[in-house]
Formats: sequence, structure tokens, C-alpha cells
Amino acid sequence: CRRLLAAYREACSRPTSVLVLGGGRDFFSNGIHLGVIEAAADPGAESWANINAMDDLVEAVLTTTDKLVVAALGGNAAAGGAMLALAADEVWCRAGAVINPHYRLMGLYGSEYWTYTLPRRTGTGVAERLTAEALPLSAEAAQRLGLSDRTVACAPGAFADETARLAALLARSPGTRSRIAAKKARRDRDEAERPLAAYREAELTRMRVTFFDPQAPYHALRRAFVRKEPPDGTPPHLARTAAGRHRAPLPFRRPGVTGPAQQDRARATGGC
Repeated sequence: CRRLLAAYREACSRPTSVLVLGGGRDFFSNGIHLGVIEAAADPGAESWANINAMDDLVEAVLTTTDKLVVAALGGNAAAGGAMLALAADEVWCRAGAVINPHYRLMGLYGSEYWTYTLPRRTGTGVAERLTAEALPLSAEAAQRLGLSDRTVACAPGAFADETARLAALLARSPGTRSRIAAKKARRDRDEAERPLAAYREAELTRMRVTFFDPQAPYHALRRAFVRKEPPDGTPPHLARTAAGRHRAPLPFRRPGVTGPAQQDRARATGGC
């Protein structure tokens, strides 16, 4: 994350109007590095270093107000990696990508400013349900809920070129400058209402307690995940889903003005 933050700042110094964050073919990001943490002499301290490095990167994305930032998910994203994507102004997902916007299965509350970015896209109720149910979302489902702004139907190997084409179109769009101005105004309003530092402090207060508690479930769950220990049975959250298929589905967002990217676009263009 520190290397990526340095690269991000270098990219931000260039005279561009659109900046795209991309990952590998199979994964965009899965958040903190559980393998490095598990191998560390002090997993609690390494967890703390990891989450602060992630937060520094996400904060840099959130406070970029002189250009539009796009998160291009050619592969899967989970936990803090999914929240990193939500820090961008637009999220573009390849049709085959899967998103897991939750931390619960690792016994974590989560950080990466998710308490700011997730509700502003989906609304508080849907955000709470997504994080509690801990179920995966297809790219199409993510777009319906407002987590994503565009689903790109292409082969994995074609996604980077298609993303570059779409980004060039966005940079040339007459409304882009107005969207950048609207974005800065919104960030100023949000900061005045509740500073980003307050979100970070509240999230990290809970994460620190977990990281430095040797009895916290996180440590056993992380160990089992890294070592690929099979579960004894169907995980409870999946068992409940299978037993309650009659439960009402997550609501669809009304087409049109959904996430912040669409809202800013509507303000800039007068659309709906």
C-alpha cells in the first residue's frame, strides 16, 4: 500500500482529468495482507500497520478533488479492497467480477473509511444488510445496488483496453470539468459535516481492540483462512441463507440517480 500510495501521488501530479485504479486479472484487491500478517512475529502489530497503510491510500483517493478517479475491477474485490474501490468517483466492474463488501467473516469491524463510502452509495439500511449478511455480489447485482456505476461485458484479457477506451471518453466528455467542480464542493460539504478523520478514528478504535486481543476470533479465523483449513460444516451465514430463501431480497436502486457519481453527473448535466 505504501508503494501504491507513492505511485498514486505521482500519478496525481500529472495534468490529467481522469485517473484509473486497476488490479490484476483475477483480483482487484482483498484488503490487508493476511499472509504477511500471519507470518509476522507480532500479527497484531502487523495488522495495525497494514490497516493504517490501507487507510492512508484510501484517504488519498477520497481527497483527490482535481480529477475524477475510476476504480476498474477486472477481477474480484473483497473487504478493504472493495472499500478501496468505493473511494473512487466511479466503479467499473467486468461482468465476471465478484464483490464481497464486508469484513464479518474475518471477525473484523473494518476500516478503509467504509462507514463513509458504503452508506453514501447504498443508503444506511442496505449498507448494514450487506455487511451483516456477508454474501458475495455479482457485478450486475453491485450495479443494481449502487456499488458500481458500470458493468463491462468483455473477456478478462480485454478489460484493460476497454477501460482505457472508456476512460479516454470520460476525459473528453464536456461535463467532466463540471463534475470535478461538483465533486470538490461535495467533499467540502461532507468534511464540514463530519471530517474524514472522525470516520477513521471511530473505525480504527474498534479494529485496534480486535488486533491486540489474542482471544479475538479474528486471529483464529485468519489462521484458518491462510492455512486453508476446511470448515467443520456449512458456515452459519450460508446455512441461514439456504434455510430462508423466501426472505425479501436486497432492494434494487432506481435506475438513474443512484451512487455519488450519478448524483454529481446529474448536478453537472441536469440529468436524472
